[in-house]
Amino acid sequence: MSESGAEFVLDGERQARIGLGEAVYCAGKSPEQIAAIIEALARPMLFTRLDPARFEALPARLRARLDYEPASATAFFGEPPAAVATPWLGVVTAGTSDMAVAREAWRTLRFNGLDCPLIADAGVAGLWRLMRRLDELRAMRVLIAVAGMDAALPTVLGGLVGGAIIAVPTSVGYGVATGGATALHAILASCSPGIVTVNIDNGFGAACAALRMLHAGVGTDADASANASASASASASASASAGGRAAGGG
Repeated sequence: MSESGAEFVLDGERQARIGLGEAVYCAGKSPEQIAAIIEALARPMLFTRLDPARFEALPARLRARLDYEPASATAFFGEPPAAVATPWLGVVTAGTSDMAVAREAWRTLRFNGLDCPLIADAGVAGLWRLMRRLDELRAMRVLIAVAGMDAALPTVLGGLVGGAIIAVPTSVGYGVATGGATALHAILASCSPGIVTVNIDNGFGAACAALRMLHAGVGTDADASANASASASASASASASAGGRAAGGG
């Protein structure tokens, strides 16, 4: 079956080419266009930004073929890979209002076969909520931090945990925070070194960044072994250097 139509051409080789499967971004597409894509599919597919109105406008027989979650506006067509528990990877939100974006990230990871913790409502306005989960967060090698308003959460995490932090600014907030530009600028101006960010409300993009890190070996047993070997090598080198100085009387 050809995965193309009058108004779309799907990229069936993307998974093999870059390790990330294609997704259908539904915002801006009509229900008729989305339906035509579903009809053409011959493989599993992730749909994002599929709001309830568009979903309900699809024919019933097509809705029945989708695993749809209104909270994240995502849908799975076909069966995703079996879930593998990944406690070294996590998603954390500053507030409950950030959950839609966080769940988009979580569902993207789940569609790609990863089942990771989702920690909700750990923002800095009640710092104790974050501190009580700190041991759990420190055990994570890759962490997606979702926050709106002043987006302080990724910066605070950057000073507390050693894993990679992928920040997701959200459009949550009053006044100047509306639209997410303040959150994005705050993350870009963060004094915590090494934080990276995706665009506003882009939970899908954050999950894809985490998947690229996984493909590079971050957070895996091989990565941990490599880090342990590098640490042991550095310690041995330091010991040898110290012994040389002692023997030479330097």
